[in-house]
Amino acid sequence: MDRIRNGTFRSIEELIASTDDNLEAHNTNPKTFVWTKSAEAILEKVTRARAALNNSTTA
Repeated sequence: MDRIRNGTFRSIEELIASTDDNLEAHNTNPKTFVWTKSAEAILEKVTRARAALNNSTTA
């Protein structure tokens, strides 16, 4: 994953090969995603973001 984030690629084919390698490695030993925030906390953040967006577009 670090190579995809920080790497430079000489071609699209090289990027695709790196992505495929990363997916293959991840799928060999997958880990379950665990939510760290409650649904309520996430929805509160979405509400704040929408309010900020609405305020920025009306100003």
